[in-house]
Amino acid sequence: MLNSWVVMPTCLPLVIRRCHGCASERFRANGKFRVNAHHKLLDAWLLVLCTVCGDTAKLTVLERMNVRSVRLDLLDRMHDNDPGLAGELLQDPLLRRRNRIALDWDDAWRLDTGGSDRPDHEVIDVAVRFAARIPVRPVRLIAEGCGLSRAEVERLITEGKLVSAVRLSSRLSGDFTFTLKR
Repeated sequence: MLNSWVVMPTCLPLVIRRCHGCASERFRANGKFRVNAHHKLLDAWLLVLCTVCGDTAKLTVLERMNVRSVRLDLLDRMHDNDPGLAGELLQDPLLRRRNRIALDWDDAWRLDTGGSDRPDHEVIDVAVRFAARIPVRPVRLIAEGCGLSRAEVERLITEGKLVSAVRLSSRLSGDFTFTLKR
């Protein structure tokens, strides 16, 4: 029997970037945007707030874009301060590279096992799907989903009772499957 687990975000991740006001390294995105027009050119920023001092920093979304080349629905979502758009943009690797930021997903996701907290079958096949690109170690997911300790999961891997086509000790942000034999 194939079980399906889903790793889903619970809130927007923290943005890792140095604050100019207090030297903190964590910012919280609240989904607010600033759009500025220069004749026929647009600039747009995602606003983030320092978690310590509350200073605002701007993450560049659009820079000197011609008004006609910007999709109308994107512009409307920025004007409406859509938090869903903020989440989508934070997932964009080009935006992260341009703004020299990283994301901190600690406490910003949860594992939905579909109600089966502790599977008690001899052989368990599980397909893990990611609703967003959340980097997490599969060992942590398996431990949480099966109600085991991480050391126990590591022991099952070395004994060959936990197998997968992907490396379970490194961080993943894409879908994978595994089989657990008890």
